[in-house]
Amino acid sequence: MTETLLQMTVLIACGAMWRFIRPGGLSAEQVRPVLTTVVYYLFLPAMVLDVLWRSDIGMQSIQYSILGIASTVMAMLGMGLAGIAFRFANNKQGAMVLAASFPNVTYLGLPVLEQTFGPWARSVAIQIDLFATAPLVFTLGIVVARHFGEDRSGQNKPVLSFLNAPPFWAAALAVVLNLNHVVMPVALAGILQKLSAGVVPLMLFSLGLALSWSTLNLRNTPFVLPVVIIKMALMPLFSLWFAGWLWFDAPHKAAAVMEMAMPSMVLGIVFCDRYRLDSALYAMAVTLTTLLSLFTLPFWYGVLMR
Repeated sequence: MTETLLQMTVLIACGAMWRFIRPGGLSAEQVRPVLTTVVYYLFLPAMVLDVLWRSDIGMQSIQYSILGIASTVMAMLGMGLAGIAFRFANNKQGAMVLAASFPNVTYLGLPVLEQTFGPWARSVAIQIDLFATAPLVFTLGIVVARHFGEDRSGQNKPVLSFLNAPPFWAAALAVVLNLNHVVMPVALAGILQKLSAGVVPLMLFSLGLALSWSTLNLRNTPFVLPVVIIKMALMPLFSLWFAGWLWFDAPHKAAAVMEMAMPSMVLGIVFCDRYRLDSALYAMAVTLTTLLSLFTLPFWYGVLMR
């Protein structure tokens, strides 16, 4: 586990160093949208189709959804109560609820699970993302952002509009093909596997580009501390307890709980910008929880492997 994280840290560090070196005069803000767009529209859908087409989809998929939804709601309620108790301002409270509730299940969770447990664990990460986390992010997450922030865009998209996206198209197609026992053509399998191979390094590099060192300051520490406690300790602890009530076997339980132990998702910064929440505070939470995950993930892995 430690060796795996060290290898991934190097790739994340390459993205982080780009901010300072700016090869070709390109800033991190210029490079990251291009990379994430390519991943989102091409490489990730290819991986989703490749993995879900050949995965064991059924009762276990429902369990991933239950675990992901329950853990996220628990974290959201916990951060909400903390905000009420300490009377945080709305723009800070909204950013902290998002940071504490939604783990980085794809950009960090997918490569960590694949390298730690093997290729089969990619299915765990993708199913938790598509069947639990992503639907919550684009529904409940937006509700939270609107409640604590301001929406001056004038755009009121339907709640289920997030389903109109390449990863979900690929997931729907893969599930249909899987349940109808359609055999994947060998030539197509080769193409999908080659496209899938680009997902992990590009995700980790993009994560490094997203880390904002300038946001790390003592002024925001009292606000980020509850996020760290909930995100890195209480959420995985709750998911470990809750998973015991489900019907996971040991490897799948460990992989699912590890997903809930991931740091804050990067995507939340988009919601903070759009709904005028405290973007700098959210960026600090992402940066700090990502750095701390280099120590907390091996700890939770050790707990799960006992």
